Amino acid sequence: MNKYEIILYWSREDDRFIAEVPELPGCMADGENQIEALKNANLVIDEWIETAIHTKRNIPIPKGRLMFA
Repeated sequence: MNKYEIILYWSREDDRFIAEVPELPGCMADGENQIEALKNANLVIDEWIETAIHTKRNIPIPKGRLMFA
């Protein structure tokens, strides 16, 4: 289970739900419904972390709810 904040919203332009992970630059996913978008976001978080480990990039510590969200 990931502990990063995920912001979930409807995108009229994409006609899909979007799930963004603000603490992990460029980490986002989508889905036809909220559950699918959240599931996809968790997969992408795991892939983001795996890539960061492989490339020796810094992995932010989850902060929980962000003040600007």
